[in-house]
Amino acid sequence: TGPRSARPVLVRLGVLSSGRLGTSKTMTHLQAGLSPETLEKARLELNENPDTLHQDIQEVRDMVITRPDIGFLRTDDAFILRFLRARKFHHFEAFRLLAQYFEYRQQNLDMFKSFKATDPGIKQALKDGFPGGLANLDHYGRKILVLFAANWDQSRYTLVDILRAILLSLEAMIEDPELQVNGFVLIIDWSNFTFKQASKLTPSMLRLAIEGLQDSFPARFGGIHFVNQPWYIHALYTVIRPFLKEKTRKRIFLHGNNLNSLHQLIHPEILPSEFGGMLPPYDMGTWARTLLDHEYDDDSEYNVDSYSMPVKEVEKELSPKSMKRSQSVVDPTVLKRMDKNEEENMQPLLSLD
Repeated sequence: TGPRSARPVLVRLGVLSSGRLGTSKTMTHLQAGLSPETLEKARLELNENPDTLHQDIQEVRDMVITRPDIGFLRTDDAFILRFLRARKFHHFEAFRLLAQYFEYRQQNLDMFKSFKATDPGIKQALKDGFPGGLANLDHYGRKILVLFAANWDQSRYTLVDILRAILLSLEAMIEDPELQVNGFVLIIDWSNFTFKQASKLTPSMLRLAIEGLQDSFPARFGGIHFVNQPWYIHALYTVIRPFLKEKTRKRIFLHGNNLNSLHQLIHPEILPSEFGGMLPPYDMGTWARTLLDHEYDDDSEYNVDSYSMPVKEVEKELSPKSMKRSQSVVDPTVLKRMDKNEEENMQPLLSLD
């Protein structure tokens, strides 16, 4: 079982893994949430050593005094450990990520003023599936997050609210030590996402998102999969590219409408029908109900103008009718073997790691 103080939170959020650690004599209480398989993975892939774990954490903590300009609001062992895992126990890289985590929050104070699931903008984004989370992990033990881009209702919440909802969700999920080691996979369905909606993805908005996810959060992203993307989403890559590290250009896969290529990486047995999977269509409110609990049905009026945005204000115009479920369900006959040209859509272009 996990630490006594953390367990009720993780059970409520539905992200506590069922795996349990064995009786290793060198195990520390900080590893108590890991299954034996994940513990071994942490050792082999992340260089995690139970014999030096406390020393590793202290070395990162000792670096805090080098950045007096940053308010490090939390430096406990469990918190620092997630940054070490995100950077494979390279002390300086882990500290740099820790510093950027708090610096990002200092530089974007408006984003975090009401950083809770019941904030009206965050709540509406969550209820429309920004993000969603599948019940099953992939075969690497990674949490599968899903976004149905066309669900964005521009009249009710902003792109910044969507980013805030994603960051808040990651904060909840990353409490699970299994996910600290195994990480996440993101699937973005661009079905029916209009050019007008895409035009709101400004360079400043994209940069804000990349800084928040790639550079300032201790999560390991193992892959980002685009499905049913229109040509203008391809074009966005040229806008994103200057903001990316070299290592982050590896794991976005552009599948288009050929979901066979997605299934080669994420098995259809754990995917909903929107992605050609064997499970029922995804219920957009699944993760929102987990976070909001009894407050899920308590709707509050929300005006996008009431939010003080750190980027260019999103225009107050209605999107196409908000879809509560993706319309990308495919006929099985559409799924076909890839030819050589189609394989180019699988070439990785980008990752957030």
